[in-house]
Amino acid sequence: MLQFESNRGSSRSETPGCDRSWANDKLLARDVNKERITQTQSEEIRSLLSPTTSMDSLSDIDFVIEAVPEIPSLKFSVFKDLARICPPHAILATNTSSISITKIAASTSSDPRDTSASSRVISTHFMNPVPVQKGVEIISGLQTSQATIDTAVAFCKAMGKIPSISADSPGFLANRILMPYINEAIICLETGVGGRDDIDAIMKNGTNVPMGPLQLADFIGIDTCLAIMKVLHEETGDSKYRPSVLLGKMVDAGWLGKKSGKGFYDY
Repeated sequence: MLQFESNRGSSRSETPGCDRSWANDKLLARDVNKERITQTQSEEIRSLLSPTTSMDSLSDIDFVIEAVPEIPSLKFSVFKDLARICPPHAILATNTSSISITKIAASTSSDPRDTSASSRVISTHFMNPVPVQKGVEIISGLQTSQATIDTAVAFCKAMGKIPSISADSPGFLANRILMPYINEAIICLETGVGGRDDIDAIMKNGTNVPMGPLQLADFIGIDTCLAIMKVLHEETGDSKYRPSVLLGKMVDAGWLGKKSGKGFYDY
């Protein structure tokens, strides 16, 4: 498996690819420590991963999954390049959690009559944490062919995942349901309906979810939550999807959750 990483759309200055290799090693080491896999299996898995910092390395792949930040213009730019670089049979999948697949597919060509690449664009939205969660949302755009859908479903099933099909509608299924829940919890916090610990505790102990909405927002990324709520609000025009004021302020402060060391909780 080839792993391409760049700093496009990121504020990080580190060498692209280094963080990903370190993250892979950390995940594998944790699985070894928990006796989910052996050290030999870990080394075999690691040998199958080939990090690269050149998008041109994707010229002979069969299935690519993009996972850049939820910024429409960035997604469109990436898919324009993928359509040019990847072979004509390759499935061009996105891990987007909110952006229209039809719009992403349209970015692959300046001629809307040319569906040679857009017909191969689809979303395989993996649920976090990916190694643990089995769910994957499969979302097709207006241009997506049935062959692309069938290949994506078979690909996910081969990984032991459970695919669910969603229409290309703002937020799709998971985030159309999940993000307003998280956003409302943040509104409850900012308006004083309840404190952080009480909000998370009532949902954990009252609905049997593994973590409360504020902790979950930290793990997803406060900036990602804001980006998704903006898409829902802008695409539907429905005021019920208006992002919490506090959510925007936290992004302005750089309090992005677990990845920045501070969110609703400190890490």
